[in-house]
Amino acid sequence: MKIQALGGCCARSTQNYEHAVEAVKKLGLDITVEHVKDTNQIMAMGVMATPALAIDGQIVSMGRLLSTEQIIDLIQRSSKKAAPQPKEESCCCGSCGCDGKK
Repeated sequence: MKIQALGGCCARSTQNYEHAVEAVKKLGLDITVEHVKDTNQIMAMGVMATPALAIDGQIVSMGRLLSTEQIIDLIQRSSKKAAPQPKEESCCCGSCGCDGKK
């Protein structure tokens, strides 16, 4: 998992980064939060307002300061999306709707 706190020109962006670091610690994750301060890199990611937060390259928040708890929630939701989903059982043709029951 890759977490990026975007923005470095204001106190709110710095706070957002600090909250992300705290969220990672509270979750016991062994990852480093990247603090992206370069304006060109931020704009290349499609962000027009900071502070922003990206998880695995996806912008999950833009233009608002998040609390540690909000970041924890976003990390947990992103983790669930990334987890492989079990495949549904189906018949060999997959189109008859018998759900594998012959």
